[in-house]
Amino acid sequence: MFDFLDSDWFIIGLEIIFLILISYDIKRYLETKKNEYIVNIVLTLGFAIWTLLPFYNSYFGWTEKQKTEMIKTCVDSNNSELCECVDKAVFKTYIYDEYIAIDKNSTKYQEFKKETKEDCLDDGWF
Repeated sequence: MFDFLDSDWFIIGLEIIFLILISYDIKRYLETKKNEYIVNIVLTLGFAIWTLLPFYNSYFGWTEKQKTEMIKTCVDSNNSELCECVDKAVFKTYIYDEYIAIDKNSTKYQEFKKETKEDCLDDGWF
């Protein structure tokens, strides 16, 4: 139901909204010189970075060749949809250098993988 949250157009829409909010606050600050608009600008920038960082990690942290090599392993597996979903979560969470350097047997990575598989298999509302 909430698959649109991962779509590129939703992220682009968020970027546009953030730009509108920031430009409005800058305009209002220049008109009134009230400090509350500076707080709004800082909070909006902070929220924008927190929200959009996974988008940029998934597009600029991996080259297309690296993505296709990782997804290519899914073709041979029994559940290719689950494998692709997990790979997309990896793309959004780690940049390529981090993913290569991470210990695949660590408890942190295993927990990430387990939670991601549960999220991919969950057909619930939330």
